[in-house]
Parts: sequence; structure tokens; C-alpha cells
Amino acid sequence: MDAHRLAGPVPSDDLPADPRPEMDRLGIEAAWVTHTLSLYSDAQEGNEALLALGDPRLRPVPVVVPGVAGACAPRDPREVLDWGVRMIRLCPSRHRFELTGPVALRWLGELSSAGLPVAIDLAETSPAELRALAASLPGLRVLLLNPGYRRLRAVAELMETIAELRVEIGTVNTQGGVEWLAERFGAGRLVFGTGAPEKDDCGPRFMLDHLELPPGDIELIAAGSLEAML
Repeated sequence: MDAHRLAGPVPSDDLPADPRPEMDRLGIEAAWVTHTLSLYSDAQEGNEALLALGDPRLRPVPVVVPGVAGACAPRDPREVLDWGVRMIRLCPSRHRFELTGPVALRWLGELSSAGLPVAIDLAETSPAELRALAASLPGLRVLLLNPGYRRLRAVAELMETIAELRVEIGTVNTQGGVEWLAERFGAGRLVFGTGAPEKDDCGPRFMLDHLELPPGDIELIAAGSLEAML
């Protein structure tokens, strides 16, 4: 189960817009998907395209832009809950809002109370801002996307201090990096994801098959951790 995949065209790059053929090739049964229009153009337009996909294998992760009336997408947190999705994505840097500002905290407080987790790319925020978010909303479940291997120490510190943080492993592509995190924080806090097609999906899929961890831990990373979070 891929926790981090894109559907739709990617600007200035000839990449497949439909994730399903590559999912079939790599044996990925389902993917949690964000539409590229929500990232590169208009969040509302991309969310509408995402929710219209209608394939049970492609689980929607719409982009939410908290803001005052007229400067947000969608219009309020209630509309997010009406979508009936099981996870949303936040892009504070890309969409120019303050993750720990009063409006975002109000929106995320409502969504967290309803049990809705959020996915955030590490490049969209900072460890300090994530710690501040967790201090304000300790019950909010966060899936950290694209942590990379060069920031492994910072990621470990976040996992040490934020109990409800899970980490997507697709870019933790240094030898023994995933095993190191699993030994310290448990495989139940690690989630398989790729970021495809913008990022390589063959590498994370190969890594999943060759982790030096007990079979039960690998099953958690492959799907169980994400299912438990959701």
C-alpha cells in the first residue's frame, strides 16, 4: 500500500499521469493519491479531479489550504469532513500559509477532533514548526513525507518528541536507515510510500523486499502501520 503517490500531469516533465500501470508492475495493491493540479495549480480544481477518479485502488488525499473566508480551499473544515476522505495533505510553503497560525490551528483542531490525519512533506515545513504544531494539537496524527536520508538525525528527534508522528520511508534510502528507525521507534511508526512518479518507486519497492527486519515488521511497514494510523 503506497501512502504517497500522485495522479495527473506534472509540469515540464513527461511522466505518467495514471499511476495504475506502474502500481500493477510493482505489485502495489492500493495507493493514497494526491492530484498534481492541487500541488502545481489550483487546490480546489485538483481536489475535484481527485475525488472524481472513482477507482477504489486510488484512495484520495486532497490538499487543504486553511485560510480566512475567500482565501481558503475548501471553504471551511466542515466541507473537508463532508468529502469522507481518510487523510488530507498540507502544503504550507507551496500554498503560502502558516502551519501554526491561528487559522490553520483552528481548522486542524476541528479535523483532528474528527480523527482525520494529515500528510506533510518535510520540505514544506521545519522540525521546529512540526514540534510547535504537536504542542498545540497533541492528538493530531501526522504522516511525514519525503524525510530523506540526509536529515535522519532530525527525523529521529521528531519521532522521539512527537508521539503521533509517522514517517514515510521512500526517501530513507541509506543502508540500514529504515532498520535503524525501526529498532528505535518501532516499525508501527514507519510507512511505505514512494512519491511517484516524481520520485522513484522501484527503489522503495526493492528496499521493502530486502529490509533486514522480522517479517511482522515488514508487513507493518508495507501496509499495517498506515492502516492503523487511518
